[in-house]
Amino acid sequence: MNDLPFDPFETTARILKLDYDAVELSRFFEEHCFSQDQMSAVDQFLEYLRDKKIRNTIDMYLRTSRLPQKVPKTFDNFDFSVIKGKHADRLMSLPALNAIRAHKNLAFIGPPGTGKTHLAQAYGYECCQNGLKTYFIKMSELRDKFTSARRSGKEASCLNGLVRPACLIIDEVGRCEFDKENTRLFFDMIDRRYNRDGTNNIIFTSNKAPALWKNDFNEDDDLLCALDRIFDDATVFNIRGDSFRGKHLENIALKTTRVSAASSSEQTE
Repeated sequence: MNDLPFDPFETTARILKLDYDAVELSRFFEEHCFSQDQMSAVDQFLEYLRDKKIRNTIDMYLRTSRLPQKVPKTFDNFDFSVIKGKHADRLMSLPALNAIRAHKNLAFIGPPGTGKTHLAQAYGYECCQNGLKTYFIKMSELRDKFTSARRSGKEASCLNGLVRPACLIIDEVGRCEFDKENTRLFFDMIDRRYNRDGTNNIIFTSNKAPALWKNDFNEDDDLLCALDRIFDDATVFNIRGDSFRGKHLENIALKTTRVSAASSSEQTE
């Protein structure tokens, strides 16, 4: 029995949270005189349960991520051929998810329509596919979420929900202002994620350079501390170029001619 491939059994047991190990399984097979075919059947059934649980987990993460589901933004449907530059390969390596495993934040900075949100959402989609909980939120929605939590006295619950996902995507930083109390909650969230163990990161998109973000917050000194934590170990992609939007726009030129009342009368006689 020493040559049996127990590692796959143990991996499946961990995923399914089943309480057995290789020794226990070996004894069970020995006691019941399992043949190689019988052991293979057990392995196939456990693999089926494992794959089913993985699929269900991925589906749940996608549903709760707030990422678009009908037409998802993925790396597969992003046109990497339009990306030029000395370090274009750094952008093309994003699907490997090395950043989140290295606890490295990402920021996509550039003018509207250059693919920032698509890239951020594609990263989140890939995280979900790899069993990493993801949450997407626009900066204005985050502000409203903080305001609502303060009014209902649920600040702690709100922060816990934003700290829990492995990948937190904050879209359109700099599109709205945060008052003093919301700024404080923003700092708390950044600080808690910064000190969190395990696989996690934050992804930001913005039309503004990070140096200008402070203009949309109160409590400047605290904000600088938060920004230090955001960019303590981060990769910032500065994207320049023409907007992708409007590439399917069709312009049709038309002209109208007004007919005078006199001319209209003459035509009807």
